[in-house]
Amino acid sequence: MDPITIEVIKYATIFIAEEMGIILRNTAFSPNIKDRHDHSCAIATASGEIVAQAEHIPMHLGSLFVGIKNVLEYLSKEGINLDQGDIIITNDPYIAGTHLNDVMLLKPIYVEGKILGYLVNKAHHVDVGGSSPGSISVDAKSLIEEGLIIPPIKIVERNRLREDIIKVLQSNVRVPKYFKGDLMAQIASLNVGEKRILELINRYGYDVISESWNEILAYTEKFTRSKINELVKTYDLVGTYEASEYMELSDNSLVKIKVSVSINSESIHVDFSGTDPQVNEPVNAVYGVTVAATTFALKAVIDPQMPMNSGFYRIVRIQAPKGSLVNPEPPAPVGGGNVETSQRIVDVIFKALSKALPDRVPAASCGTMTNVMIGGKNWVFYETIACGSGGRPSSDGVDGVHTNMTNTLNTPIEVIEQNYPILFIRYELRRDSEGPGKYRGGLGITRAFKVLEDNVILTIFSERSLIRPWGIAGGKEASPSEHYVIRSNSKVERLGSKDKTILNKGDIVVINTPGGGGYGDPCTRDRELILKDISEGKISVKKAMKYYCFEEHG
Repeated sequence: MDPITIEVIKYATIFIAEEMGIILRNTAFSPNIKDRHDHSCAIATASGEIVAQAEHIPMHLGSLFVGIKNVLEYLSKEGINLDQGDIIITNDPYIAGTHLNDVMLLKPIYVEGKILGYLVNKAHHVDVGGSSPGSISVDAKSLIEEGLIIPPIKIVERNRLREDIIKVLQSNVRVPKYFKGDLMAQIASLNVGEKRILELINRYGYDVISESWNEILAYTEKFTRSKINELVKTYDLVGTYEASEYMELSDNSLVKIKVSVSINSESIHVDFSGTDPQVNEPVNAVYGVTVAATTFALKAVIDPQMPMNSGFYRIVRIQAPKGSLVNPEPPAPVGGGNVETSQRIVDVIFKALSKALPDRVPAASCGTMTNVMIGGKNWVFYETIACGSGGRPSSDGVDGVHTNMTNTLNTPIEVIEQNYPILFIRYELRRDSEGPGKYRGGLGITRAFKVLEDNVILTIFSERSLIRPWGIAGGKEASPSEHYVIRSNSKVERLGSKDKTILNKGDIVVINTPGGGGYGDPCTRDRELILKDISEGKISVKKAMKYYCFEEHG
């Protein structure tokens, strides 16, 4: 085929996925999607291989490689035919590949009676039932306790919206208007995507689009192989690199994630054998989560700008033992595995690869999404809070940013205060939270708010309170997470990394997220940079003197 035509179709398809995301965001009801952009869109071939994706959430996009194929296999097994105008809905983590909050929709693209491919999106719904507002529970012992489980069913059948099913779903969540509003936004997104794909087909024809998509996948396969081969030659990289990391359980005990990354000139094999068995807490990460986190970490190291689609998985193989923390079997709870264990998977792969590629791997970022869920009478609020990214081989980490497996924004204070009985007290960078280094880690965030009504349920699901984000090449650890409640009587109640409590009017919640680890010996940091950090209030003179070999009058 003409390579120019292939390129035009490639970027047209990517743009369609981007437009789908814009439609979803602009028509959503909840601040979690409208303001935080917690959604993702992609386009797949008739065989279920992702050919184009928007620049959305790494967790969603990486898991869709697993989720699309699982849904198609489920439909085939159950004898469910996908007709023109049908849309499938599911949130089953063991099928869709993340957790119950992430509702996945899939729509076939029919052309003259044949399926060209599929349009798909995922959106994090703020509440899907379960024992805790926000549906990410710290104490769930099984999946059913985490919320409503939706097997793959038709939410739209031959262009007819199944209002009866929507009513059933709405009756099982805490904020029905948000659920339906966000769901309708997802449907609108798919419909616009279908319209744009059909316009593309009218211009180029079914065969040209189909063949171009196959060529796009083949190109990514070839590109990935060439990049791996280039790294192997440059760094003498052939071999197996291992590392371990740990997750914190609610009783402060630790469970291990172990990885082996085997590299040769043709492929990469990632094996999680040796990881601890699944646990009776919601830190288990389904296989789709493990694939997504592994994909992110490898892409970041191999080539952050490389094209990404299912051609990547023709080169990269990911193995995770059944029944383990990173590939549990149902009905193990998995709500927090999606948001927290995913971050640790990235950390452990970076740690393993740092032994082979020290000048391409950053120090550990904060390693947590810091999930905050609050619910009262007829309302639920959810957000993840930014932190510090790790120091890099040639520059500092970034202050107050969402790192690794999340790519969302913060929820603006004005939006929160307008929609919920919450008043913000503080929102600032967390001084001295960085990991010291020649290139210091980014600073974490302090976010504090007061609740304005009684009987509000607060759930915190975070990490890195016991084991700090690590430094690299002589860099130091960052500050851990720290959360507490100041009661209206001024009594301070410390919260664990995974905790749940009742708030009453006047109580203040303080969230302190970790910084990123440092890169390189802190004593070699440029003095002007130290002075700049001090003048901007990012680090104290005391810390500069302790860790950076800084003499105030030197």
